[in-house]
Amino acid sequence: MSLAEQYEENEQYPQAFEEYKKMHEKNPKDLSILERLGHLSILLENKDDAAYYYSKILEADMTNTLAYEQLMDIYAETDRYKYYICRGNLHTVEHKLEHAINDYKKAITSAQNDEDIQKSRFVLGTLYEQTENNLKAIDEYLKVLDYEGAFEEVYIRLAKLYVKENAPASAVEVLERAIKNGLNSTNIQELLSDMYLQNGDAEKALESTKDELTKVRCLLDMDKKDEAFEKLQKLETQYSHIAQYHSLKAQYYYMTGDFEKALEEVDQFDKAEQNSPLTYQMRALIFEEKNDDYKAHLNWGKYNLLRKNTDIAINEFLNAYQIKEDDLDLLNTLAILLEENGDSNHAMELYEKISKLDESDRKSLEKLAKFRESIGDYAMQAEYLLKLYKLDKRNSTVVRKLGEAYEKTHNKPAAVECYEKYLEIGKGNPDYEKIKQKLDKLSDTATSEDEGLLDKIINWFSKK
Repeated sequence: MSLAEQYEENEQYPQAFEEYKKMHEKNPKDLSILERLGHLSILLENKDDAAYYYSKILEADMTNTLAYEQLMDIYAETDRYKYYICRGNLHTVEHKLEHAINDYKKAITSAQNDEDIQKSRFVLGTLYEQTENNLKAIDEYLKVLDYEGAFEEVYIRLAKLYVKENAPASAVEVLERAIKNGLNSTNIQELLSDMYLQNGDAEKALESTKDELTKVRCLLDMDKKDEAFEKLQKLETQYSHIAQYHSLKAQYYYMTGDFEKALEEVDQFDKAEQNSPLTYQMRALIFEEKNDDYKAHLNWGKYNLLRKNTDIAINEFLNAYQIKEDDLDLLNTLAILLEENGDSNHAMELYEKISKLDESDRKSLEKLAKFRESIGDYAMQAEYLLKLYKLDKRNSTVVRKLGEAYEKTHNKPAAVECYEKYLEIGKGNPDYEKIKQKLDKLSDTATSEDEGLLDKIINWFSKK
């Protein structure tokens, strides 16, 4: 290395190049050596070698912006197709996808052969997918299929896009076309089987699939329950650790009306695939059949929440609440969702309910106190803070806020009592001196009684 660097420093570029080549032969994956070879090739005006070495860098590191920039300089005047490809890839690495799309469009118009056009259209399709422009992606993938030798991934991506666009029949057609063109891999076959099932054609799905669990699903969809269950029993040893096995078993018990066993299988499914929307969907369907509307609504709510259908989830939880009003977990979930959704008034009603059902619930009291403060209802704020104080008499923040609430309601003696208490327990807090000064001003106009006013208020509140 020192010899090569010495040649380079002395501007003996041919000798430096030869030394770096020797090192490259010994360490072909060393990117720093490849970079020096590329740079020296440019200095020696050998653009073909430079392109070769910078391309080698990209084979190892597709995010190397320097390599793209150097290749763009090399191809700018000699090969516009490669120039636009490099620029498109650079923009992709920089997350400038709209620019990358424009580059690949220009690359297609500059391409000299069908293979380059086909490759460019495929990348353009993936870029449209990444920008969630599915229809344009579909259009590009279809154009790729117009050329001979389209590879498997094009058919798979196209089929999945059709599913996203609610066109499963078109997905089936594409996959059947792939098989007709000799692409009958397991991936194609199993995807086609899934598409048949989505289209309600279980018989064709059964013919297409080689997967044992998919066969069971087909049999269940064909209402061949006994045959499906017999197959499930044979597969238990091999597949009992797989979530899908338990979902199929749950489906069988659901179809045969054994809802308790169906729920047991759903529990097993949940252990294998935790917090899946399917867990709550299966439970909801089972509870509907059991005429347990409360649990059905509860599980539909959880299902939609996981699928980010927040409004539907709230509606389901509200339906559950109408049936059972004392489920604290449900009340907390609903209150949080309503608050996040901007319905603070409704959320506070639920926090009020929670605080009555569980008088030790600090979170609901804190929420209620904060809300009352935000709307200027300092008297009610004080009531909630008083409950919090009763739960934790050493909480300096609660005591300070209670003093401020009494001060705003012009109850100076109570405010003085709170601030005195704060100074006892709040030493070291940033606002300690501020409260001390405030207390000095208030003390001039307020009188203290033998029994602490705060204790009197608490005693009165307890009797109320």
